[in-house]
Amino acid sequence: MITAVLIDDDKHLRTGLKALLERYTNEINIIGEAESVKTGVETLEQLNPQVIFLDIHLSDGTGFDILEQLKGKTKAHIVFITAHEQYAVKAFKFSALDFILKPVDPEELQNTIIKIKEVVGKSNSFEHIDLLLENIRKKVDNYKRIALSTSDGIHLFEVSDIIRCEAKVNYTEFFIKNHKPVLISRTLKEFEEMLTEHGFERIHQSHLINLSYLKSYIKSDGGYVIMADNTNIPIAQSKRERLQELIKNL
Repeated sequence: MITAVLIDDDKHLRTGLKALLERYTNEINIIGEAESVKTGVETLEQLNPQVIFLDIHLSDGTGFDILEQLKGKTKAHIVFITAHEQYAVKAFKFSALDFILKPVDPEELQNTIIKIKEVVGKSNSFEHIDLLLENIRKKVDNYKRIALSTSDGIHLFEVSDIIRCEAKVNYTEFFIKNHKPVLISRTLKEFEEMLTEHGFERIHQSHLINLSYLKSYIKSDGGYVIMADNTNIPIAQSKRERLQELIKNL
C-alpha cells in the first residue's frame, strides 16, 4: 500500500479526489489531509507519506512554500494540483514533474496513478523542484533546460543541446550533443508539443529535429535531411513543403 497526503484548501476537491482514488485503485491510501502551508508542513512531518498531492495555491501561501521547508526531510513523490494555466503546465512538463489539472479528469488521474506506482521509491521529485521553480516563476515559454526522467534517474539538459528525437513505439529516444542517447517513457507527440516553439520540427511520424542542427536537405530518394550528428532522417511527403519554407528563413 502506497501512503499519501492530500494538501488543498478546497474541501470539495479533496473529497472528490479521494473518491476517485478509491474508485480507480486500492493501492494508494490517503493517510492525512491539510488545507494550508502551516497544517501541510505539520501533517507531512508527522506522517512522512510516500506521495504528496499538493495544490499550488493555498490560503496562506503556495505549495512551493511547503517544499522549501521540507527540503532534505522527505523523499516523497510529488503530484501537483493546478488550474489550467498554460505557463504552469509547460513548466511542469519541462521539469518532468507529475501534475493533475482542476477539475480532475478521471482518465488523467488513472494515468497519474500508473506513474505513481512506477516511480514511488525509485525517484526523488525534489531533485528537479529547483528547475520547476526556475521555470514557473518566469511565466514565459522560453525555457533553457529540460528534465528527462529515465529508469536510472533525472537528467537535466540544455534544450539547445538536443539534436533530434526519435519515436520508439511509446518511448522517445533523445540524441543530445556530447552525450549518449537517452530513452524516455513518453511519446514523441508530447515532446513535439513542448519543443516546437524552441526551433524543433516534426518532419516525419518518427522524427522531431532541432533545425539548428540541420546540415543538408536532400531532395532525392524521397527526400531526407542530414543532421549535425551525420544521421539521415527521412521527410514525410506531407512535411516537405513546410520544411522547405522553414529552411528559407533559417
